[in-house]
Amino acid sequence: MLQPRTNIRNIAIIAHVDHGKTTLVDGLLRQARTFRDNQQVVERVMDSNDLERERGMTILAKNTAVVYNEIKINIMDTPGHADFGGEVERVMGMVDGVLLVVDAAEGPMPQTRFVLRKALEMGHKAIVVINKVDRRDASPADTLNKTFDLFIELGASDEQANFPIVYTNALTQEAGPTPALSPDYQPLYEAIIEHIPPPKVDMDSPLQMLVANQSYDDYKGIIAVGRIYAGRITLGQNIARIDVHGHVTTAKVRYLFVFQGLQRIEVESAEAGEIIALAGIDAIGIGDTIADAENPVSLPPIRVEAPTVRMTFAVNTSPFAGREGTWGTSRKLRERLFDELKNNVALRVEETEKADTFLVSGRGELHLGILIETMRREGYEFQVSRPEVIYRKGEAGETLEPFEEVHIEVAESHVGTVIEMVGNRRGHMINMVRGDGTTYLTYLVPTRGLLGFRQQFLTATQGNGVMNNLFHDYLPLAGSIPERSQGSLVAWESGIATTYAMRNAEDRGYLFVDPGAEVYEGMVIGQHQRPGDLNVNIAKKKHLTNVRAKSAETLETLTPARNMSLDECIEYLADDELLEVTPLNFRIRKRILSSDERGKQAKKETVELEEQAETA
Repeated sequence: MLQPRTNIRNIAIIAHVDHGKTTLVDGLLRQARTFRDNQQVVERVMDSNDLERERGMTILAKNTAVVYNEIKINIMDTPGHADFGGEVERVMGMVDGVLLVVDAAEGPMPQTRFVLRKALEMGHKAIVVINKVDRRDASPADTLNKTFDLFIELGASDEQANFPIVYTNALTQEAGPTPALSPDYQPLYEAIIEHIPPPKVDMDSPLQMLVANQSYDDYKGIIAVGRIYAGRITLGQNIARIDVHGHVTTAKVRYLFVFQGLQRIEVESAEAGEIIALAGIDAIGIGDTIADAENPVSLPPIRVEAPTVRMTFAVNTSPFAGREGTWGTSRKLRERLFDELKNNVALRVEETEKADTFLVSGRGELHLGILIETMRREGYEFQVSRPEVIYRKGEAGETLEPFEEVHIEVAESHVGTVIEMVGNRRGHMINMVRGDGTTYLTYLVPTRGLLGFRQQFLTATQGNGVMNNLFHDYLPLAGSIPERSQGSLVAWESGIATTYAMRNAEDRGYLFVDPGAEVYEGMVIGQHQRPGDLNVNIAKKKHLTNVRAKSAETLETLTPARNMSLDECIEYLADDELLEVTPLNFRIRKRILSSDERGKQAKKETVELEEQAETA
């Protein structure tokens, strides 16, 4: 029989990127006396990953716990970006309610829409936390109205739409039922206890626990995190592990933990409703069910949306291969990619006909970009291709492609340019709102049209435009989309780049390398200012003579090289180019390095196209 366990609340905090969610968790931990008075604690303590700190966003779902008036509150910190929706989807099954954090000035944003939709679909009750009420441009009343409209638009039930409201300033750790804040988070704690339902559990049923997250410990091995839905679990207990395919194996619980603050506390037993961590079970994975050994009953596995974008990961084959990375063999690359599947449930990895090439599919460019950056920092050296969308077949056999719902904020002076750019990429405008010198545009755009678009968008809006997107649906193929309008400057021969040679090359476009950089034949060293690629020799040296030149003639200056980030490199890639990734450098290169071979290949393709045209 199900009974509420009143001494526990399980909640997730969801929000758009940079709306103060992680800072809010910092305050909850501090006011619950999680840290010692003299303990040094960094800001955004839940963003423990280096990439999270650098990008100012949550990437991995993490959990912590605080105790308020003898009631334990398990808190799940979830990503705000749609590309990490796999993290969100597996966490929502562990909680009974959510805190929706909304910026008092910006209001609900696109990623808020994505994560809230997931919570509402699972029937969770939400507490709306209107944060940053101290901002000069804050408008709590307007934000509240927009949030209510969003709930209705996403199909919230009457009970879900009747949400409680708490106003906060996460930086000063203040909260209140009105914008006039109290000096602490007591109103927020009280709202959680009152409005988030306690877990309803059956203590007397056989054990059932769903693994929703995992980590690795050098001494204890794989540590699985999940919620107990029924029964009890004790240290040393014999259990059954049921994987996502229904296979059953037996094991013993060697380590058992609950969460307290940022630490795992070892315990002898735990009961239904609690979020726990356990270790000592080999080959356990996300989505597995931990059940009673004598009566193993599986829980529904975690379901995540299918990937929409893919790219190839392959062993580095450039002339500089093996110089800068620690791991570069196909065996190591394969191990690392398949190990990623244990934690990253929204990722897919497939082997190809080539033993050194793997097809990796994810939820978007950012999803795959984070994986590339993580592997690079771990010492891996490899090469990746340009991202491409994953097509499907419809019921009538027609080709379908993924579409994104794109939300754009842009100054009125740039509206015409942006509308033209998005229109060229088969975007369909569904809404346009003007106000206070800013125009808000909403589009449905093929995912194919967004590949490589962000950098062009930022350039066209002089860096002031804001664009957010989330997956909409698979729709009929939108038609052809213009490719990159400019070609590449390609190194003609290997050597050391010289100022003398680069001075001539920069007249043809923008350079990606500095003088003194080592280049190889087929390496992309810049962007051509015209369509089509151009081979240039930037390793040519100036011939010396015994004729003296004026100092003004010998002084040669260059425009500083364009140092591109990983995201920019991925967006730049053309179909015939690859990105060489090492712990020290990103290098764009042609698939075929030899300029002669590229010429033969281009001639062959031209002949084939002419033959096809004649046949048609």
